[in-house]
Amino acid sequence: MQLSRRWIYRKNSTSYDLIATSEAPPSPGNLRPEECLVAIRAVSLNYRDLINWRNLAGRKIDGIVPASDGAGEIVAIGSSVTEFQVGDRVSPNFFPTWKSGKFDLAYHQADLGGNLDGMLRDFAVFPEKSLVKIPHGWSFSQAATLPCAALTAWVALVRRGGLQAGETVCVLGTGGVSIFAMQFAKLMGAQVAVTSSNDDKLQRARSLGADLTVNYRTHPEWSKSIWEWTNRHGVDHVIEVGGPGSLEQSMKAVAAEGHIALIGVLTGFGPPTTSLFPLLARNIRLNGIYVGSREDFQSMVRFLDTHQLTPQIDRTFRFEETPKAFEYLESAGHFGKVVIEL
Repeated sequence: MQLSRRWIYRKNSTSYDLIATSEAPPSPGNLRPEECLVAIRAVSLNYRDLINWRNLAGRKIDGIVPASDGAGEIVAIGSSVTEFQVGDRVSPNFFPTWKSGKFDLAYHQADLGGNLDGMLRDFAVFPEKSLVKIPHGWSFSQAATLPCAALTAWVALVRRGGLQAGETVCVLGTGGVSIFAMQFAKLMGAQVAVTSSNDDKLQRARSLGADLTVNYRTHPEWSKSIWEWTNRHGVDHVIEVGGPGSLEQSMKAVAAEGHIALIGVLTGFGPPTTSLFPLLARNIRLNGIYVGSREDFQSMVRFLDTHQLTPQIDRTFRFEETPKAFEYLESAGHFGKVVIEL
């Protein structure tokens, strides 16, 4: 019998090591009626995986398989499965139990790559109602970028943000969420500003359609550039991935009654370093965004099936190179997504 490969977190004195292990693959005969057996073909990494790996949030994940995001092929189905058949190409939702509707804190108890084993393994079993068919014509590597980064951007702009054609959007940085947000916004008829500390990355953003780019290293008060670009109106939406260290500039860049989608903590987990009064003074809507439901995922896939969008994959690593992939993501040299192929 061929063993199923997997990577797991193993606790060390301060954080976690990535350890390659193997086990017997799941048996199709042991599937529950509502379950599907998926052969995982590709995985993508998120900043959240670095948080877990480096133990920045203090989570107890010893022995857990990393990574929430991946895509694969169904190789067996349970007796009551009706939405899928063997051979279907799918991705699991980040929160497998969040099917639709409002978020519930209980969903945190079932997050892939956190409380539940993630995607860095050859085979996994998922309930039918946690899976989504990937967009037509997409490769497994492309589809592996969708469950966290793309869906977060989609929910931030569409369901929670209500983005309309003709509006303006500012995305912070050039990581996975930000680049997807830029691509979605452009497809929906918005104008987009992008910030980065790297001029080469800003040039790549312009080649993808960015209308304004600002180097926040050379222009630390980058909100002034946004303010002038919008004729002193401010942008309608900010995709805020930095957190406490960048929120001040985001509040200065957003329009009255504008929308800030608070997504990331790239600047840390501490409190804001500035007054929150601008939220009141400008009547700003501040939404915390933590991915989305299966229904959101399905809506996004329908959009991608009718619009031309190419995920930006910076580098692809082999399964055996998983630690190198984590190290590369940590270097922050990537533009878009880092993918591991099985």
